[in-house]
Amino acid sequence: MATLTRRKDFLAANSGRRAPMPGFVLLVRHRDDGSAAMRVGYTVTKKIGNAVVRNRMKRRFRALAAELLPTGGVRGADHVLIGRAGGVERDFGSLRTELGKALRKVAR
Repeated sequence: MATLTRRKDFLAANSGRRAPMPGFVLLVRHRDDGSAAMRVGYTVTKKIGNAVVRNRMKRRFRALAAELLPTGGVRGADHVLIGRAGGVERDFGSLRTELGKALRKVAR
């Protein structure tokens, strides 16, 4: 699974489907480029906390994506996880449940 790195890709994902959850917001946008590969990106702003907190949140997002996106993700789409203020304190199990719910919501 490839990682989004260019700002243009993150901005394009903002026009896709969104699934807000208490710990994060999931954005999913079909690329329509003929490729079935999934790409994923992570965004955690300074409003969430200092660098230690932001990096911790991104590590949790990477673990969640590696676990759930291969089976529940949308093929040929970009997935962006945007951290919310309450996401750092949330239990990892509840974040996993929320991501599964968000993936089912955007897959419809």
